[in-house]
Amino acid sequence: MPRARPTSLAALVLATLALTATPAAASPASGPAAPRAAPAATPESRPRPSPEHRLPPYIHGGAWPTSHVQGVTVDVENGFVYWSFTQALVKTDLAGNVVGTVEGLTGHLGDIDLDPRDGRVYGSLEYKAEEAFYIAVFDVEEIDRVGLDAETDGVMTAVHLQEVVDDFTADMDGDGVFDGDTADTADHRYGCSGIDGVSFGPSFGSRHGAPRLMVAYGVYANTGRADNDHQVILEYDTRDWRRLERPLSQADPHRSGPRRPDGTYFARTGNTTYGVQNLEYDAHTGHWMMAVYTGTKAEFPNYSFFMVDGSLRPRRGEITGQPEPERGDLLTLVRRGLRDPETGIRGWEFHGSYGFASLGDGTYYVADGGPVDEGGATLQEGFVHRYRWTGATPAPFERVNAPEER
Repeated sequence: MPRARPTSLAALVLATLALTATPAAASPASGPAAPRAAPAATPESRPRPSPEHRLPPYIHGGAWPTSHVQGVTVDVENGFVYWSFTQALVKTDLAGNVVGTVEGLTGHLGDIDLDPRDGRVYGSLEYKAEEAFYIAVFDVEEIDRVGLDAETDGVMTAVHLQEVVDDFTADMDGDGVFDGDTADTADHRYGCSGIDGVSFGPSFGSRHGAPRLMVAYGVYANTGRADNDHQVILEYDTRDWRRLERPLSQADPHRSGPRRPDGTYFARTGNTTYGVQNLEYDAHTGHWMMAVYTGTKAEFPNYSFFMVDGSLRPRRGEITGQPEPERGDLLTLVRRGLRDPETGIRGWEFHGSYGFASLGDGTYYVADGGPVDEGGATLQEGFVHRYRWTGATPAPFERVNAPEER
């Protein structure tokens, strides 16, 4: 995604006061009203509902002086939702009440996910002008108030990904000049524009292995080249990353990180605008879901949602369209949904690029949002609706309605 402009402190204070004065609620234009207050506790003789059964059909994430909501992840066990608003991380409870925020980011915070082992939130973080790309790691237990600073309050560290830098800055036309953050160039290996989608899950071809962090490239939309038609996914084992994590000084970005990924994989979907916006492993289906901004090449179907078959190991094969013949580890799209007869590409039409979180039970939170006016200031709000998997075409999900909407 392109970097949004840093926000002013005055606007941030305005948003903070608006959110902390009253419980968060949806604007009439954005969706249904915020969920009603939880009913009184059930008698001790009755079993308490599981966390999954307490998940509401709608949650509002507030309105902020940032760019739009870009990612969402849910701690089902403890009852928290984490929201990426590109320059801020927001923590709410399941009723949409703001618990705390991490602010002050001048780069682009993208998709986020919760590590099931350490309980921390990991997110893609880009600084294209500095040629620096990170996984930001948030100690979410320490996010207990609005206005925590990403650099100085000890709640965020970062791990640098040199592999992304190498592909982003690759001089593909051999003229000795890196053309910078632009799609209108032959530079950037595989069309790499940075990173966006992140998710924890087992290695491809396994359903029960230790969680690995998968990181998807952003890919520039460029119809004049043929080497940018794959989604590129890097695999990392993060178990020893604490030795690599460093606090981030945005004025002097560090370069501490793994030397290389544990795997690099390619899924041919056709070129999409900024690659995979949201990547999510879904334990219910055992597959990897990819929500994208649709592509612009007429020779491809330009679906907005794809699934990688998680049961199949990557196979060695040609990475088509490259300037020089190249082979790599290829992923297989699930053989369901829509099928383009010309390319054989499978996918669906579903908007999940603002945030997509699998809840593990065949239901999902899908984010949306947009600009709202708050006292003369334009803020960006975010909210999620709960959906269930159907596998139908053209869209494989249906919304879970509140009882009063049925």
